[in-house]
Amino acid sequence: MARIYVFSPSSAVRDKTAFRRGLNRLRALGHEVEVDPAALQSAQRFAGDDATRLAAIARAAHSGADIALIARGGYGLTRLLPQLPYKAIAKAAARGTQFVGFSDFSAFQSAVYVKQGLATWSGPDVVADWGRETLNDIMQDTFQDLALGQNEGAGWRLPPRDTRADTHRIDGVWAKKATLWGGNLSVLTSLIGTPYLPDVRDGILYFEDVAEHPYRIERMLTQWLHAGILAKQKAIVLGAFTHYTLTPHDSGFQFNSVVDRLRQMIKVPVLTGLPMGHVATKVCLPFGSQVQLMVQGRDALMLWPN
Repeated sequence: MARIYVFSPSSAVRDKTAFRRGLNRLRALGHEVEVDPAALQSAQRFAGDDATRLAAIARAAHSGADIALIARGGYGLTRLLPQLPYKAIAKAAARGTQFVGFSDFSAFQSAVYVKQGLATWSGPDVVADWGRETLNDIMQDTFQDLALGQNEGAGWRLPPRDTRADTHRIDGVWAKKATLWGGNLSVLTSLIGTPYLPDVRDGILYFEDVAEHPYRIERMLTQWLHAGILAKQKAIVLGAFTHYTLTPHDSGFQFNSVVDRLRQMIKVPVLTGLPMGHVATKVCLPFGSQVQLMVQGRDALMLWPN
């Protein structure tokens, strides 16, 4: 099994029970788990001050682990991007360390791809995923495949309305070779106009988010649209957008309204239903890797070289 190094680069771990539960589950699967000495530090809302978290990232890079796994997301990585130990992270990746996380971790993924051309993994964290009261089988299986070096793709079932969309192409291969990139919409939107957002053309761009009302989701996607980024992609793939509340003022404006307008504004195909985000069912996705996207009926599949 894998050597896993758990570190906290973003928000403080408040749910210690979930944290311990997640560690125990990873160990029960046969993984050797090492916890960073500052993993449970707290400074305001963060897992330690900036210097503490930068040191934790450096220790993760020097750990020699197979997988460097974040304890949780939240907020904090965008503050650290100018000081990240990019060379140490690159050396770790060259030795085989896979960096895994999601949500706030999207900032780390984006920056190390820009600075070092490194592929990282959007995937589960310790608290939100491994620490759930009920473990999700799909999340566990896709992570286990990654740990064993057998993760070669991800598939999902498209909602029926996707197959009726004007931008839905015929069955078959949509992209033979495209750079997969993306992550948390709010985090990545904050990087537009900075040197930490990749200039990816002919890529497959995926998004997820939590606690963002549909009108705010549309506002952020509109910024990507006006910046000319969406039109450069081969496909836009939307994951889970959860934990928001509609109000009477919305008068029918909902997430599907956002998707419908996006499809009207760009010629690029827009798919939904990707199992990625702040949800129990979560696959691992290789940010920065070359992938193939195929659609057959309602079945969507992304493949990448092992």
